[in-house]
Amino acid sequence: MAQLNMVQALNTALHELFAADPRVLLMGEDVGKNGGVFRVSEGLFDQFGGTRVIDTPLAESGIIGTAIGLAVGGMRPIAEIQFMGFLYPGLDQLFSHAGRLRARSMERVTVPLVVRMPYGGGIRAPEQHADSAEAYLTHTPGLKVVVPSTPYDAKGLLYAAVEDPDPVIFLEPIRMYRLGRMEVPEGRFTVPIGQARIAREGQDLTLISWGAMTHLALTVAEDWASRGISIEVLDMRTLAPLDREAIGRSVAKTGRCVIVHEAPRTGGLAGEITALIMETAFWSLKAPVARVTGFDVPYPAYAWEDFYMPNAERLTKAIVDTLKD
Repeated sequence: MAQLNMVQALNTALHELFAADPRVLLMGEDVGKNGGVFRVSEGLFDQFGGTRVIDTPLAESGIIGTAIGLAVGGMRPIAEIQFMGFLYPGLDQLFSHAGRLRARSMERVTVPLVVRMPYGGGIRAPEQHADSAEAYLTHTPGLKVVVPSTPYDAKGLLYAAVEDPDPVIFLEPIRMYRLGRMEVPEGRFTVPIGQARIAREGQDLTLISWGAMTHLALTVAEDWASRGISIEVLDMRTLAPLDREAIGRSVAKTGRCVIVHEAPRTGGLAGEITALIMETAFWSLKAPVARVTGFDVPYPAYAWEDFYMPNAERLTKAIVDTLKD
């Protein structure tokens, strides 16, 4: 099997999907001749042409609205939003139409749409290029939201998203695009939507994360292993629907939990996951659930990025406090 980084895994999946199904197309800003800002769609335009790899105007509502119409009409469109911070003009199309059409039509109409976008910090990007706004999307019934943290999961989740009959938001952590390689099989395989994975087995505490924060969680867990503390890392992979069973099982086993995400604290998914833990594993808890998150401010200029993003020091402090109780 080839050793691929996340960009290469996504690019491979796109080429395979295009070759296998003529209904699949890609549309977005600079996705064609330029191959995308991060080169995820590199080579697609040359192989499949401008009728299937479409450079669009700078209009997110138009990109998503057009893709919804194509999906309802029988195509399998993949819409790329260049950065998550650019998504907001297109939220009305997602909230008012993509997420509602199945219910509005009494299930006569589905929207097999994938909306891909890079998100999160870690590369010193300008304003609105590092937002982590997944909570808006998970609060919208009818939308599924997935976040790979490895090249393997990126390819498998993209296959699953394109084949899903409902709209799937596919969040790609910028920091993980070229951070490491792993074996990724050739050809079709899927990672089930709605199923978390145990990225590291442990007994003493559960770290819940997704995207680039899974890499941070694994690094910190490895450091604690040298001190004799066994930390389980649960990579959610899907944020809507959440894998309630996996969360409950892990926390019931360890009795302690810390949740880490890049998004602002208030209204962030850590609060929802904490509520799920109270519902599914309350009697197993040995300490309060802790959260390590971004702050309730607009994502700062790149010079301040390291102060905003969760880091090993903040995560370690939360673990120390949780283990004390």
